[in-house]
Amino acid sequence: MNETLQAIAKRFACRDFSDQMPSDADLQAIALAAVQAPSGMNRQPWQVIVLKNKQIIAEMEAEGMRLLSEMEDQTPLERIQSRGGKLFYNAPCMIIVAAKESIPKGSEWMDCGILAQNAVLAATSLGIDSLHCGMVKMAFTQNSGIDLKHKLKFNEGYECAIGILLGYANKQGVPHDPDLSKITVID
Repeated sequence: MNETLQAIAKRFACRDFSDQMPSDADLQAIALAAVQAPSGMNRQPWQVIVLKNKQIIAEMEAEGMRLLSEMEDQTPLERIQSRGGKLFYNAPCMIIVAAKESIPKGSEWMDCGILAQNAVLAATSLGIDSLHCGMVKMAFTQNSGIDLKHKLKFNEGYECAIGILLGYANKQGVPHDPDLSKITVID
């Protein structure tokens, strides 16, 4: 099996990070791999923000937990609490992917998804654990999101698409078992 297929097979969703920060060189390599992703008509409707500031991460997490606690459906909050009560699982850093609306509308989400997958596979290849984290978006949903976008230097007209938590697992996780019934071959 080649190195790319090995990284795909090895990647798992890390939900228990140590406080060890990946090196700047590795974070730069992951960010570069991310922006090397293809995009529709090469529009590259993204901005990649590498966030290492623990205070900002803590603010984002507090806002997300506050919003979860106010939801009528408490299932998401209960799930996070059952996993240690940390929205970002103690990740020491993250990549925030911001997106600009594209034509056709919504195509930017597919482009950013490809970018995010490039990032997590690059991280895995470097021995860094990761988690695609849609919950990062919660910090940008209220009025406090305007200030946060300013702190993080979002480009004008960009919105948070997804977060990618990065770091080193306290305990090595196990990749999910792929459901081979989801594959159809037509001859």
